[in-house]
Amino acid sequence: MRSLKNHLSLIIALLTILLTLQIFLSVEKAITAYETDLSENYSIIVISDQNISAKQLSQISPAIINSEEISAQQIVQRLQKEMKSKMIDLHKIILPHFYRIHLDHFPTPAEVDTLSQKLSSQPYIKRVENFSHNHSTIYKLLLLFKWVTMILAVSIFAVTTLLIIKEMRLWQFQHHDRMNIMALFGAPVWLRSAVLFRLAIVDAIIATLLASAIFITANHYRWAQDQLSAINVHIELFNPLSDTLLLLGVALSLSVLLASLIVMGHKEEV
Repeated sequence: MRSLKNHLSLIIALLTILLTLQIFLSVEKAITAYETDLSENYSIIVISDQNISAKQLSQISPAIINSEEISAQQIVQRLQKEMKSKMIDLHKIILPHFYRIHLDHFPTPAEVDTLSQKLSSQPYIKRVENFSHNHSTIYKLLLLFKWVTMILAVSIFAVTTLLIIKEMRLWQFQHHDRMNIMALFGAPVWLRSAVLFRLAIVDAIIATLLASAIFITANHYRWAQDQLSAINVHIELFNPLSDTLLLLGVALSLSVLLASLIVMGHKEEV
């Protein structure tokens, strides 16, 4: 009964670490995908009195991947409701040229300011609109969410690791006499601690299977995907093959490492 309790405690501790790790990785995937979507939709508006080629704009900064001219037809159509038709051609001539600039990544507020200064310094650019307030708010929220997720994951990992060490030490105390007797007969360290390593490996495999089953079930019922779809993020949060192997590798490495540390710190009584 006590052995079963030790198994359950170690499995739950490992399961908590694996769930936290996979949730952290999934959040990172979602944030990266959301940043990609933002970078594709975020743009800087440039106003000029003359035509500007895409090559001219791309030479200003390597972050500019493409640019497009915004047709003034929509502006003219709005004016058409209030002015006579004979004045429309005049407005087509005097209206400035509007260009939408797209970047290769979602920039930081500092990068936005630097790029805006570079654009404004060009003699052929009359005005730059970078929507800095909205951009800065979104960027700070993303950054805050990243830090909160990371701090939470590290905290859970640290506390759960201490719990695993405690459980393994309890096992060590329970088998203290047996290990000392085997040491007296000259048994090597790995043989004296074989049960501990077997406990660590078996529980790591069980915890990995449980964690994979939880995430596969969540994927099947699309609990998270439906929420992410609302913000136009479409990603695979859990890959049954690669992510399961990753979790198994982490669980085995952590269990064997902690078991090794406990074994090396064990002193036989003579």
